[in-house]
This record gives sequence, C-alpha cells and structure tokens, in this order.
Amino acid sequence: MMTGKDPSFSPGTTVSSTLPGYVTLCLALQVHRLASAQFTVTGPDRPIAASLGGEAVLPCHLSPRMSVESMELRWFRSQFSAIVHLYRGGRDQYGQQMPEYRGRTELLKDDITNGSVSLRIRNIQPSDDGQYKCFFKSSVSYEEALLELQVAGLGSAPAIAVEGHQDGRIRVVCRSIGWYPKPEAQWRDLQGQLLPSTSEKISPEANGLFQAEIAIVLTEESNQKVSCCVRNPRLNQERESEISVAELFFPQVNPWMVALGVILVLLAVLLPLASYCFWRQHRAKGWRSAEIYAGTVHTTGVLSW
Repeated sequence: MMTGKDPSFSPGTTVSSTLPGYVTLCLALQVHRLASAQFTVTGPDRPIAASLGGEAVLPCHLSPRMSVESMELRWFRSQFSAIVHLYRGGRDQYGQQMPEYRGRTELLKDDITNGSVSLRIRNIQPSDDGQYKCFFKSSVSYEEALLELQVAGLGSAPAIAVEGHQDGRIRVVCRSIGWYPKPEAQWRDLQGQLLPSTSEKISPEANGLFQAEIAIVLTEESNQKVSCCVRNPRLNQERESEISVAELFFPQVNPWMVALGVILVLLAVLLPLASYCFWRQHRAKGWRSAEIYAGTVHTTGVLSW
C-alpha cells in the first residue's frame, strides 16, 4: 500500500501552477490602476478679458495636483495643429507655432510642479479673440480644457462734421475709428433721448478693427445741443462728442478774426486817406514855393526899373 501523497494535491505543485496567472493578474491590475489614475484639466470658469495692445494670461491646472514638467502641454485654437504654444520634453517648442503668435507667447512655469501653468500672450490683436484649448498629455493619459479670450478696445472720440446745408436743413455726420468688437452708435438730444439717424454704417477696417459712421438731419428748430455717442457693448463703455445746433446754423466768430478784420478795414480806410493828405500837403508846399518864387521875380523886376 502506498502511503505517499498524491502529487496532484501537493502544495508546491499548486503554487507553481498558479504563479503565472497571479503575476499576470497583478500586472493587469497595475496597468489598470495607472490607466485609471487619470487627471482632469481645468481652466477659468468665465471668459478672460484683454485690451487691444495689452496682454492676456490663459491659466490651466490639473486635478489632482501633480508635476507636469515631463508632460506635453499644448495651447491651440480650433485645430490641434493650430499651435499657439507647445511645451514638450521639458522645453518650449517654437518650430510648429503659428506665425502670428511667434515672439508673443510665454509659458509661466512658477507652479509647474503643482500642475498649474499659464500662457501669457502679449500685444493682443483682434485676431486673438475667441476660443483656446489647453491640452495636457502624460505617458498614459491626456485631457484638455476649453478657454475663451474676449478682446476689446475703445476707439477714437467721435468727430462731428457738416456735410450738407440747404433750405434750413443740415446733414451732420459723426465718425469714429479703432473699435473692437463691433460698436453701437447713436444720436442723443440734450436730455439724453435717442434721435433718429438718417444713415448708419459700422464697417471693418483693414487692421481688423471697426469704424462707425452715423448721420442725422437737423433744422433750426432742433434742440439746442445734440451728441454723438459710440459704445463698446463688451466693455459697456462709450465715447461721446456734442455740438450746438445754433453753432451749425450761426457759426461763432473767433474774436481774433474779428479784431483782424477790423484792423484790415481801418487800414483800408486810413491808408488812402493818409496818402491823400500827404499828397495835399505836398501839393500845398509846391504852390507855396511857386508863389514865393513868383514874388521874388516880380520884386526884382521892379527894382531894375
């Protein structure tokens, strides 16, 4: 009778047979843990405002916090290849950057070990307005966040000019340039009430900004003053110029011009008068000299007799 143990129930045999499966399971769990240890990318919860010619900062950070020094960081526009700024391999990469952003971007890395970085864009242009995406990629995962940059700029003070004057009616035009985004323009009376305009034109300029032109027809019976107002709806700010209707129909005369006119009139009168007086005086002297000469001749003739 055999008293040995059945090999099929040997503990050593059982462990050796299940070891490969256990190792495989551990590896699978580790890979799953790494793959599932994803992060989220968060940006601002509201649009970022920037002024024309100024700068903007587009922040993004990871949750949970972790260093992103070894990750790929990418800010781009509508397409993944439309690169605004790229950081990869621990360095800023400018070779694939869009030409319009070259020399204008800087990655702020002060808090990069805590998963927080920001992109600074200098010399803001109208074309910078719109949406951006910040993209973070590690060796096992990637995420992105959407940001919006709102560019705004105030234009010039409105310039008012008269471009027609007939039958007691005048056409007054107001112009202003250098606005972004598209502005609103309107005429107001002295009390701030809106006045109907005869024409309105808001058009883009070559540099991407907008210009406004608005016209109104006024009569002598119109209110004492009217104002032209151009407003930026994004900034909720406006520029305004006003003009008096009386000045349009009865232009005020410059006092210096009046004084100059008076002087010219006086000169026009006095110069001929002075010339005439000089001529009379000179003529009187001539007559006197002639009389003296004649008397001398006469006296000499009498004595000779």
